[in-house]
Amino acid sequence: MAGFRALARQVRDPDRDPSQRRQALRKCLERFAPYGHRATWQHLCANAGFHPDDREPDPALLVAALEELEEARAVWLAYESEVAARRKQEKRKGIRQPTALDEWHRRTWGGRSLMRCDPTQPPTPRLAEVLRRMIAMTDDLFDTPSQRRGLRIDRGVRTEIRTDGAGRRESRSPHRQTTGSRLGFSSPLPSQG
Repeated sequence: MAGFRALARQVRDPDRDPSQRRQALRKCLERFAPYGHRATWQHLCANAGFHPDDREPDPALLVAALEELEEARAVWLAYESEVAARRKQEKRKGIRQPTALDEWHRRTWGGRSLMRCDPTQPPTPRLAEVLRRMIAMTDDLFDTPSQRRGLRIDRGVRTEIRTDGAGRRESRSPHRQTTGSRLGFSSPLPSQG
């Protein structure tokens, strides 16, 4: 299975049929499609100036659509490398528990379906600009003081993870109050009795 860069080379290859180049661009969306496959395709076609159902569009228009997709992918890859560097530093400091931002990043890893939208009305600005805004918004949304690293959801219970200045955990969620042994019996088993 070809990767994004190999498919991009196929879109730019002048020896290929326009229909094959179009198909390679569609396959690029299997690797990176911020709005979801259909909505991203509609967006690229509208911005490049060809109809989504055109089986043999002008190769120059295909390359223009590919360039917009590559620009957006470069923004996303830079963001992913920043997240990886931040997590590496946190782990060195002893912060092993991912934050809420990391949970969002895990769900959107790879850049597919970052922002679901109606395929018939995708956003009109360039993909890279939309991604820059979205990344800035999530950074602002999940921006937390250094003393409070994140929130975690465990079985419907909201638990907070706090760290001291050195990055060590101070406390976790309060332990459940149990009335008996681990098996849930309040008295010893009859065979132990």
